Amino acid sequence: MHRDEAVRRLKQIEGQDLRTLARDCGITILSESGRVNKGWAGHVFERYLGLPLNSAQSPNFGSWELKSIPLKRLTSGVLSFKESMAITMIDEYHVRNTPFDGSHLLSKLKKAVIVARVVGSDYSKPTFVHSVTSVELSGDLYELVRADYELVQECLNDPQKGFLALTGAMGVYVQPRTKGKGHGSVSRAFYARPRLLGRFIDLGERPRNRHG
Repeated sequence: MHRDEAVRRLKQIEGQDLRTLARDCGITILSESGRVNKGWAGHVFERYLGLPLNSAQSPNFGSWELKSIPLKRLTSGVLSFKESMAITMIDEYHVRNTPFDGSHLLSKLKKAVIVARVVGSDYSKPTFVHSVTSVELSGDLYELVRADYELVQECLNDPQKGFLALTGAMGVYVQPRTKGKGHGSVSRAFYARPRLLGRFIDLGERPRNRHG
């Protein structure tokens, strides 16, 4: 499926409650043990577009990447990014030896489609599709993200630092953060900071349930 077609289809569900779409697509929000299924929202969008669930490091539609992020409403009433957005795992060997132009980070990010949704206090609350945004990484922003990637490269290639020295404090737009829960996790992934997401996503209000 071409990215433009996917964006067109996804925009048709802006304003809808994603829980209803999950039911229609056969995606369960809760597991049999009662835990919230991690990534259920992204799975709904993939299933809606006819894509088998896939965690490969290549873009999941071949030439572009589908991402989903939650938004939260602050006490002031305005919307904010709830968290940073996972982009791709950091493969130490690959990042150490691959320039930014050939990186997994760039292949995932430069042609991404991001679906933002407004979430409630827990899974039982309505979660509305806020907006669908196409990412075009170019110009000064391309160079800024490249600088963050090369900072990670420099750390990996420094014999005094290395993989375990990567920390979420690094990077202006993209950070190399621990992947997974707990202090014992050694995995790292690239995450887009809200500062980067805000370059593409307008957090202005959108109509709810506009499709009924």
